[in-house]
Parts: sequence; structure tokens; C-alpha cells
Amino acid sequence: MAIIMDGNGRWAAARGLPVEEGHREGARALRRTVEAAIDLGIRSLAVYAFSTENWARPPDEVESIIELMDQTIDRELPDLAKQGVRTRFFGRRDRVPEVLQEKMARLEAETAHLDRLQLWIAFDYGGRAELVEAARALVREGVGPDDVSEEAMAERLYAPELPDPDLVIRTSGEQRISNFLLWQSAYAELVFDETLWPDFGEARLRVAVEEYASRARRFGAR
Repeated sequence: MAIIMDGNGRWAAARGLPVEEGHREGARALRRTVEAAIDLGIRSLAVYAFSTENWARPPDEVESIIELMDQTIDRELPDLAKQGVRTRFFGRRDRVPEVLQEKMARLEAETAHLDRLQLWIAFDYGGRAELVEAARALVREGVGPDDVSEEAMAERLYAPELPDPDLVIRTSGEQRISNFLLWQSAYAELVFDETLWPDFGEARLRVAVEEYASRARRFGAR
């Protein structure tokens, strides 16, 4: 499963709050959604936390998102680890502050042995950038045209071990994938939920899973 967590800013604006409060409430929504995913027996969950395009937002907002990720690693994710959640980050790291890079790496190492649920956090991630980097890797490694295959590309993505999602959920009512998991979501089922992300949780997750379960997946066949 994968989730495009959208609607923090609109949630805050509707309540006359600064956008930072929307992101903070969104972090709480992430925790309860991960816990709900555990209860549902979901084994892999990828979430879109910060895109390559998000750097274009106002500097104060970008700084608050980075600070919130730092705090989430300190406060929320260790508690999820106690429930068996392994956390991994994927995307670029060279533009992330060094202290945050170190915290990401440390959490990944500390949770590497856990297997109840794999939590993949896309941070400074863009699907197009991921594909360009995979193509560059093929060129750097001297892979010939006849040896370029889907498997060769997949092995050079940011997170080769990330399973292709069966279901992609986007909150807030927007109906687009916004450059998220372009390769991996080729045959994913899409569910668009009107709920703003800070209000998302177990009930809405169950609705999305039930919607997915009601569909017939054909993968191109009749």
C-alpha cells in the first residue's frame, strides 16, 4: 500500500491556523494510520512525506517540515518500532541537513531487524527524478542497450526492495498521483478520498481497503 498524504495546508487554513500546525497534525495522522495498517495486517506501507517539488514552497514552511521530520524520528517512529515497524527512507538525501541524514540512517539501522510492517517514507522524492537517476546508473555502469530491461531499471531505483503497491490512496479529494511511485504504481489500484490528511485514520483506511477488495484486478488481461 502507498499513501499520498495531502491536505495539511487546507486543514490548517480551515481552522485559521498556520500551515505548520497542519503538518504537525499530519504527523499524528501518520502514526495512527500506521497503527491501523498493522491491525489490518498490511505488511508494507509507503508514504509521500516531501517531494522534490516541495522545495519551491515558502522557506519557512520547508524549514518547518524538515524540523517536523526531525521531531517525528525522535518521538513518533521509535514508538512504532516497539510495535515491530521497520522504517526506511527513500529519495535524495544530499539536500537534507546532515543531522537529519544521520538520524534517518540511525533509525534505519536500529529497526532493520523488525518485520511486522515495513514503513517506507519518501522524503525529497520525485518519480521522474528517480527514473532519470536509474537511467544514469545504467549508463555509468556501461549496461548495453540490449541488456536494458524492466528488471535492470527496477534494481537501480531509490529503493529496489520496495514492493510495487497494490493500492495507492490519495487524501484531500485531489485526483492525481503527483510524481509519486511512477514506475512502481503501473498496475496499482487508485482510491481518492475526500478526507484531508490530518483527519485520516483507521476508519477511512478500512474504507479504502474495502474499496480495493471489491475490484477485479486484471493486469492488462480481460
